[in-house]
Amino acid sequence: MTTLTLSANRVAQYWALTKPRVTQLAVFCAVIGMFLATPELPDWRIVVAATAGIWLLAGAAFAVNCLVERSIDAKMARTARRPLARGEITAGQTLLFSGLIGGAGMWVLYSLVNPLTMWLTFATFVGYAVIYTMLLKPATPQNIVIGGLSGAMPPALGWAAVANDVPMQAWILVLIIFVWTPPHFWALALYRREDYAKSGLPMLPITHGLKFTQFHIFLYTIALVATTMLPYAVRMSGLIYLASATVLGAVFLWHAWHIYRHYTDLMARKTFAYSIVYLSLLFAALLADHYLKI
Repeated sequence: MTTLTLSANRVAQYWALTKPRVTQLAVFCAVIGMFLATPELPDWRIVVAATAGIWLLAGAAFAVNCLVERSIDAKMARTARRPLARGEITAGQTLLFSGLIGGAGMWVLYSLVNPLTMWLTFATFVGYAVIYTMLLKPATPQNIVIGGLSGAMPPALGWAAVANDVPMQAWILVLIIFVWTPPHFWALALYRREDYAKSGLPMLPITHGLKFTQFHIFLYTIALVATTMLPYAVRMSGLIYLASATVLGAVFLWHAWHIYRHYTDLMARKTFAYSIVYLSLLFAALLADHYLKI
């Protein structure tokens, strides 16, 4: 194996520590927050710097998550191929990597964006890497509900980057992601329940059973659809968003109802996949509505 191949493999391993697919969705929501924070187009320099800084700190948080859960990841088929679980990267290397990219992200946000965004993003890092990963996740089946606030913060971070403020509208976006997180994650936990049973983590399908989890997915989805009406109710958005949220929510409710009444692992898998598409399209609709003004 050549030196170039070895270097490429090492880069891929560090890249995997940042959970890039999850990071992309979080950064996407942050960018939407940046555009919604101003009636005009935001300063592209702020958008680029804030995106880079938020991405770096998010990646640092996920690297710490991988470090803390490396022994758990090794027991689960879904995560067994992660670099730390396979022993391809050491704990020291992971801490150094997380510190470097996290520090770089804080410098970018403080120097090129504003201190408010840096501190909010750092608080989000602590919320996910420490409070959720180290304290809540191994302690309670409500971990994803309580700890969901850190994962819901990206729109507020993006808003703060452009406006240097976090008004009520930004917190509505945070609330949407906060309520979206339980049905999104529990759908995954349902069809991966054997994995989670092996891990020893107190996930809801393991501690309370399938029926209980299915019912709560349905309840949270109803709450989610109601919550997504708030942007229209407070005149933050118009008819484009309202129509989009209604259709997207109806499809999510259909999935949640089938999980509750006619459960199969395939339906849970489809619901998990749809939940990602749902959130992406919902925030895209907010952006389209913001500029088209119908």
